[in-house]
Amino acid sequence: MKNTQNFFLFCSGVEHSILERCPSDVNKYVGIGATVFFTGVLAFISSGYALYTVFESYWAAIPFGIIWGLMIFNLDRYIVLSMKSNGSWWRDWLVALPRLALAILLALVISKPLEMKIFEKEIQAELVTMEQEVYKQQEDGLKARYQNQIADERAQIDALKAEIVLKTTARDALVKQAVQEADGTGGSGKKNLGPIYLAKKAEADKAQAELEQTTALNQPLILEKTKAIQALETTVQTEITGLQRSRYNGLAARMEALSRLSGKSLAILYASLFITLLFVAIETAPIMVKLISYRSPYDFLLHEHEHVFEMANLESTTLRSNTVRSKLRYDTETGHHLTLARIAAEKALIDHKLKEKLESLKSKPYNWTLGTMAD
Repeated sequence: MKNTQNFFLFCSGVEHSILERCPSDVNKYVGIGATVFFTGVLAFISSGYALYTVFESYWAAIPFGIIWGLMIFNLDRYIVLSMKSNGSWWRDWLVALPRLALAILLALVISKPLEMKIFEKEIQAELVTMEQEVYKQQEDGLKARYQNQIADERAQIDALKAEIVLKTTARDALVKQAVQEADGTGGSGKKNLGPIYLAKKAEADKAQAELEQTTALNQPLILEKTKAIQALETTVQTEITGLQRSRYNGLAARMEALSRLSGKSLAILYASLFITLLFVAIETAPIMVKLISYRSPYDFLLHEHEHVFEMANLESTTLRSNTVRSKLRYDTETGHHLTLARIAAEKALIDHKLKEKLESLKSKPYNWTLGTMAD
């Protein structure tokens, strides 16, 4: 029991030497540490499941899940460890806002794979529908590639057939007129096989010859184009049969399926929302506990401990700063004074030499003949 308590205290990032002086805070930080620990466990399960859906291998999912869980655990521990009560609620909240934002982001990342696991059966059913839709899109796209060509061949067949029908209709009309002229039911209204009948019979025979000629020309073309259409349709069916129907079961597909389910069902939408809020609450719980709690003895002792080091550091840095400033002032003033003294000495030396030179010049007689000083 003691080992478990110490482990949870380690998870909370508490300082043992300070906490030993305030035992009333032990349970508080044990609870915070347990929350941090189990958040890391949930992160491991979440990332492990997400990676398993990608690689479908436990050997890839488990190691990465452990690494991810430890990373989330370390982040949560650091977030809680860095939260310190300063006695000013607005300053505490201001400091906590970036940590709250990070905690919410981590909660969203952790919750999504677990949501997909919770709704796995519904997602699998939706994935089947999505797979069929994708296959239908592929099939429609494949058919569309040959649709214009097939439609063009059929239009040409229809035109050829229409030409035969037109010739047949014209032939039938002329044959009917000749028959009516022969039996007296049309034309002149007299039953005879005279010149009028023969003329109409000749027109009918001519139309029959044109029909036979057109049929002889068009029928092979119709047969050829019909075979071409059959070949194209066979090609389409062969390519459709050859389409790869791989499993539509990746991580992105599952997220898309969950999104579609949320759009179709309010129950799933609310359940997904509440699961997300639950993880947000779990992830932000340690921070909120520290924010809403009064300053405990541990907070005062921790502040005192840090203040001692802060003041010692301030004293040390101030003394060092003062020492450096004094040394700089000493070096500056003495250097300046030394420079002035050297300048004064050099001036005196120059003046002395000039004076000696002038005195030596005055003591020598002047040679008026040469106009120079005598040696």
